[in-house]
Amino acid sequence: MKIIWVLLFFVGMFFLPVKDVEWPEYLGGADRNHYSSLDQINLGNVKRLKKAWEFHTRDTSGQMQCNPIMADGLLYATTASVEVLALDPATGKEVWRFQQSGHRKWYSTNRGVSFWKKGKDARILFTAESWLYALDAKTGKLIYGFGDSGRVSLRKGLGEANQNRFVISSTPGGIFNNSIIMPLRLSESAGAAPGYIQSFDVVTGTLNWVFKTIPHPGEAGYESWEPDNYLNAQVGGANSWAGISIDHRRQLAFVPTGSAAFDFYGGNRKGNNLFANCLLALDAVTGKLRWYFQFTHHDVWDRDLPAPPNLVTVNRNGKKIDAVAQVTKQGFVYVFDRDSGKPLFDIQEQKVPVDGLEGEVLSLTQPIPMQPAPFARQAIAEQDINPWSINRNDLMRQFRTIRKEQYAPPSLEGTLIFPGFDGGAEWGGAAFDPETGLLYVNANEMPWILTMKKLNTSKSINNVAYRQYCMSCHGDRFQGNPASGFPSLEGIIPRKGREYVSQIVRSGKGMMPGFPALTAAQVSEVLDFMEGKPSDSQTSDQDTDEGSLSYGFTGYNKWLDKEGYPAVAPPWGTLTAIDLNSGAHRWKVNLGEYKELTAKGIPITGTENYGGAVVTKGGLLVIAATRDGKVRAFNKLTGALLWESDLPAAAHATPSTYLYKGKQYFVLACGGGKLGTKKGDSYVAFALDE
Repeated sequence: MKIIWVLLFFVGMFFLPVKDVEWPEYLGGADRNHYSSLDQINLGNVKRLKKAWEFHTRDTSGQMQCNPIMADGLLYATTASVEVLALDPATGKEVWRFQQSGHRKWYSTNRGVSFWKKGKDARILFTAESWLYALDAKTGKLIYGFGDSGRVSLRKGLGEANQNRFVISSTPGGIFNNSIIMPLRLSESAGAAPGYIQSFDVVTGTLNWVFKTIPHPGEAGYESWEPDNYLNAQVGGANSWAGISIDHRRQLAFVPTGSAAFDFYGGNRKGNNLFANCLLALDAVTGKLRWYFQFTHHDVWDRDLPAPPNLVTVNRNGKKIDAVAQVTKQGFVYVFDRDSGKPLFDIQEQKVPVDGLEGEVLSLTQPIPMQPAPFARQAIAEQDINPWSINRNDLMRQFRTIRKEQYAPPSLEGTLIFPGFDGGAEWGGAAFDPETGLLYVNANEMPWILTMKKLNTSKSINNVAYRQYCMSCHGDRFQGNPASGFPSLEGIIPRKGREYVSQIVRSGKGMMPGFPALTAAQVSEVLDFMEGKPSDSQTSDQDTDEGSLSYGFTGYNKWLDKEGYPAVAPPWGTLTAIDLNSGAHRWKVNLGEYKELTAKGIPITGTENYGGAVVTKGGLLVIAATRDGKVRAFNKLTGALLWESDLPAAAHATPSTYLYKGKQYFVLACGGGKLGTKKGDSYVAFALDE
């Protein structure tokens, strides 16, 4: 009898079909841990990775930051103009493609789709413009019973006053039972919509609940604002744009929020401004608040929480604790008990500078974790100026003129933001390995300089509209900031024509989102202003979104040397492994390379990087993200580089991995375009060679 059972076992091993292992949600699962239990590709054979297939979307109109999902035998992804694709996971062959009615393009960064299934009803949910759409997962057809003919407005729960404000979503929603909880991306200027958290029914599109991140009278947190801020058209934001993690067993949604708007001056929103810059633990059924923690009080530095938190389990004194770990732009990791919100490592409120701009009232302290240690530098001195810069003396002179204390407030002379506006940690987020308790986070160490200026509030509406929607990226004189990826607009209308520029304003392009809510008259007035034409339309201060704000800013400006390298000494991009059981750093490497600098004998510096890593049971940490256009595999325990490959274009996106018909694949969106890299249009899959 034993012989028969042994024979049956081996027959089963070799002849029964191997069950697929999916990548069913954004970043791998509801815990957002970027983890896979697969080990077919491992430490011993990773050098055999080869390109298995490449799919061209035929769309190079913008960036692709999508983390594809594999569920129910199909790979789901998006193009640069947010067409939704279903591909064969083994070959990359297109199964279906959804385009909006009339083939209308929507140019905005998009990080993927959400998948939901109950019985035979399987759906893909995604966003374009200010709409959440539902598609049949097998056919790609609109589900007309969802919302209004297959779509529902992302403004639905924001109130009547906000129905024409800029509201989109770049990040897939969090699926909980038969609902989807949606991230929102808003304007960061005065006049932004409020970033309320909304839950929609996946089947009907009905609005389930709304959590107000700018509280109304009688609601928790109301006293942390000025009394009329919830009604004030100048004050908005406090939105969760980075994504949401779901604890299904506890029925909790963990929601990271960003800063209140306007980002860099809060004289009209005095107080700590709950629930901006918070991690919220919300009841996923009702939207009721269980607990919260605020990471930046009265934010005037754009210190949004940049990524969804990781739902982790750590060992503390021999006891397992379910926890939630949140990475930040500042380069910190905060770890909390998932049930109570109690910090698992000490957090101290430390005194910070409070001598801000006139009318500003800053918080006296900010919360700093004592462990783990920061994964990015927190300050620089003169000796930290880039030693290889050809204009180092100029950089040192500039350094002496700007404010550079940690949490130094925005200023007229310029304030160093370091780590920069994009982190530290960025939207790629962190990967967590449940086997070892290690958290892996890739980071930027790019300095930016924030310079404020007094506003002349007696402006015509076309100037106000330009300042609100355009100036932060393209400058107050249309000069742009090409080094930061923001092109000059000087002379664009004579070169391209008003119709072309109008279409870009409406639909967006590359990093720039579209502004479809602007009326034809508003678009025309913006274009008139860019051409230097006088406007017939005048408005008083009280009618403008900027109203009586005293200060604006001169745009997002990276601090670079004459050759375009960061003004600070390397590292400029890093990858760090942090033990969440002890708080200790296990290893750290520089991530990314400038070959021209290496050729000069300069050690590998690291580069700016966008998109996270994937960690596997097979012992690997796989990441692209860097501007040098490579994908790399590291030993997850030591940080040793095991394998790397050139990509057709830089992959500023998080990889996905899955097992399909017995074979493991890693898939990357290679769209390029960011950081001045060449554009691409392909999804590339890697697998072991035969």
